[in-house]
Amino acid sequence: MGKVTRKRYSAEFKSKVALEAIKGEQTLAELAAKYEIHHTMIAQWKRQAIEGMSATFSGKSEATTTGDPAEIERLHAKIGQLLVERDFLRDASVRLGLIRGGK
Repeated sequence: MGKVTRKRYSAEFKSKVALEAIKGEQTLAELAAKYEIHHTMIAQWKRQAIEGMSATFSGKSEATTTGDPAEIERLHAKIGQLLVERDFLRDASVRLGLIRGGK
């Protein structure tokens, strides 16, 4: 058998379907048939949209995960450097008898 992959939907598509569900002009089953997706996905997207709206009006904003790729790469490199330094210092401390064990 071939590898089964999940279908990914764009944010625009999800918001369009969620908005239609919120309007309530059609049932979830009708929307599911119209867009050929499971009704539980529509219910989930609707719930997420409503929760997102309340956050919008509450003044709380969620952190965006889209960042500068160069900045992300720099931060990953820094994390790697810090991990190497931590491991080196831990091993040196064990060899000097300052701490017991390797963890």
